[in-house]
Amino acid sequence: MTQLEIAMTILMKTFDEYAAMEGNKDTMNKTETKCMLEKELPGLLMEAKNQGEVDKLLKSLDFNGDCEVDFSEFVVLVSALTCACHDRCLQKS
Repeated sequence: MTQLEIAMTILMKTFDEYAAMEGNKDTMNKTETKCMLEKELPGLLMEAKNQGEVDKLLKSLDFNGDCEVDFSEFVVLVSALTCACHDRCLQKS
């Protein structure tokens, strides 16, 4: 597999792992999403100044307002964070 295929597989497996923790296997509820953020993106949560910011982030992931994060919403989060990291790296160069 190519590096991009491996990255895509990791994204799918990561989402599926956390979505399978409770209830609906096709979405992550607030608890599953928070767990995913704590384990997979700990630096992001450490940068948050308070719990309100974390709650705001979790709510902003739910584009369709169903109180769940589906795979498309998860991919948007990962893409946005990747773009932000890429931009930050370019500024440091």
